[in-house]
Amino acid sequence: MVKRLLQTDWLLVLSALFVFGAGLLSLYSISVTGDPWSVSGSYFLRQAIFGVIGIVFMICFQFLDYRHIVRYGTHLYFVSIVFLVLVLLFGRTVNGTAGWFSLGLLRFQPVEGVKIALILFLARFIVAKRSELGEWVRIVASLVLSSLLIFLVLKQPDLGSALTLAAIWGGIILVSGIRPRHILVLFLTGVAVASAGWFFLEGYQRDRIETFLHPESDPRGSGYNVLQAMVAVGSGGVSGKGVGYGSQSQLNFLPEKHTDFIFATITEELGLVGAGAILFSYGVFLFRAWRIATQAKDNAGYLIAVGAQVYFAVQIFVNVGMNMGLLPVAGLPAPFLSYGGSSLIASFVMTGLLLSVHRQGGDRENRSFGSVSSPGDFSLL
Repeated sequence: MVKRLLQTDWLLVLSALFVFGAGLLSLYSISVTGDPWSVSGSYFLRQAIFGVIGIVFMICFQFLDYRHIVRYGTHLYFVSIVFLVLVLLFGRTVNGTAGWFSLGLLRFQPVEGVKIALILFLARFIVAKRSELGEWVRIVASLVLSSLLIFLVLKQPDLGSALTLAAIWGGIILVSGIRPRHILVLFLTGVAVASAGWFFLEGYQRDRIETFLHPESDPRGSGYNVLQAMVAVGSGGVSGKGVGYGSQSQLNFLPEKHTDFIFATITEELGLVGAGAILFSYGVFLFRAWRIATQAKDNAGYLIAVGAQVYFAVQIFVNVGMNMGLLPVAGLPAPFLSYGGSSLIASFVMTGLLLSVHRQGGDRENRSFGSVSSPGDFSLL
């Protein structure tokens, strides 16, 4: 037991728990009923329960061998397709997105699990097919298979999660040993697709991008969220107004103060000091994820760790950016920070997978992708 504890990457765990604790503190201050201990009306208590469940999952996944988990990557891919189709047919619409299953008081968003499933699927696919398919065929095949998930998520529509899935594919493919000229082709193709994608966006998604460029043009309409978030961030100063004393959040000027804009709520109440502490913790978490990737025992572990980095980095970057008016509002939660059981549990599960890679790994910083320590690396897949 002591040996297992010593194998835990405590910097990774403690940085995640710190951000989770900061989120709980903020949710305590904006509890919707005024009673933070009311399960039916309190963001705080429900998030705390979700957090305990997520931590249990993190511990369980840490002590599982990721090499056995990744064998089921293909199964998880097809299960993800089934869930995404079912949620389109029978899901509940929340804030214009038909991406939720509702079971009484319990709601969950399957796309959060799909993000993890895509990482495991790509890790299995790329390693298993590396010796069977040519490089370009492997890239195109993985893109087509990933695009099916992205398409189903866009149908909800959930642009933020679709972008996260696309980034996961791109990040994993870029580190999978492809040649520079293929990277250039992918980059140019991505620019072309992104440019053409403007014409396929929903009306409210175009409004979000236009609002990002000119939020003052409609301060009471589409620009309201961004402007209020910027006011909240700017009014916090160095030390903040104090927990429970944020005017924008406590007086309900700031919309979605517990989910999309919780970072603005924390910055208003805890100031630059609190926001800086959260960003520093995120930085430590991402650095440790990078170290785990460089020390992975095999290619599957390396790709899982890289996928996890992208999973967390994209959501952190987009959420913080939109809170500060630097990026369009995309509806992505801040990992461990924003209210939401699906996102929180998925973040802890992904952390557990990182810990599993760390526990199984050794020093492989000089390993180039494609080299394996033994034939068993492939036999597991």
